[in-house]
Amino acid sequence: MEYVTLNNGVKIPQIALGVFMIPEDEDAKKACLSAFQLGYRHIDSAHHYYNEAGVGAAVRECGLPREELWITSKIWPDEYADETAIDKMLARFGLEYLDLVILHQQVGDYIAGYKNLEKAYKAGKVRAIGLSNFESERLEEVLAAAEIKPQIIQVEGHPYFQQAALKERVAPYGTRMEHWFPLGHGDANLINEPVFTELGKKYGKSNVQIILRWHLQMGNIPLPRSTNSAHQKDNIDIFDFQLTADEMEKIKALDQGKRYWTLTLEQQEEKFLDIKLAE
Repeated sequence: MEYVTLNNGVKIPQIALGVFMIPEDEDAKKACLSAFQLGYRHIDSAHHYYNEAGVGAAVRECGLPREELWITSKIWPDEYADETAIDKMLARFGLEYLDLVILHQQVGDYIAGYKNLEKAYKAGKVRAIGLSNFESERLEEVLAAAEIKPQIIQVEGHPYFQQAALKERVAPYGTRMEHWFPLGHGDANLINEPVFTELGKKYGKSNVQIILRWHLQMGNIPLPRSTNSAHQKDNIDIFDFQLTADEMEKIKALDQGKRYWTLTLEQQEEKFLDIKLAE
């Protein structure tokens, strides 16, 4: 396992198992236990993934020291102003602390939400705090209001959408980037790009493994999702080779600004409102 040092000196495992769209606690628990056995030490969950209890059960039952594991969750906008939101989150996990808690979307009362993250950080309930999907000017609004600058920003990121501009925006704060859709939402066109096939043959790796290795060397923290133990094993088998500078440049040339999640800020606001009305 490789690690990234955050702006508060804490080290985070550089690849995670994402558990998005694994809504049954028992399924999430099994996926996490499998991942822990294979060497994963980082799980990325969220309140609105509806599987925090399953992840927490895996942490308690895996037999690994708690301090070796990194457990992330995200607060949904309707909880931002709730000062007890993280206590409720800890209760759902059945854990005494979380390693990272982030605001899930750039809507709602996100300033109050971030202030509550800072309080939880100071109280020792979380080891790091951050933002997810904050790519509008609201990012700078939070950064200006923040006493504790975010350790993490989590966004869509892959070779077709490399997020260079966003990385520059957060670099002065030492904020590191986590990437969901690290494989381009499974886009076969991306995965089968000739450069990945060529490099896969050179290093004896799959195209997916080449992409994930690219993420690591870019300093990204990828969050690939899988409930299949064979795929989990392949995704983490990326620490025994290194891409050259020239090979990294070839992959850089693939950047075309292509997103797979295309909601505008206005649509995000509407979607959040629709979810609130439905609850």
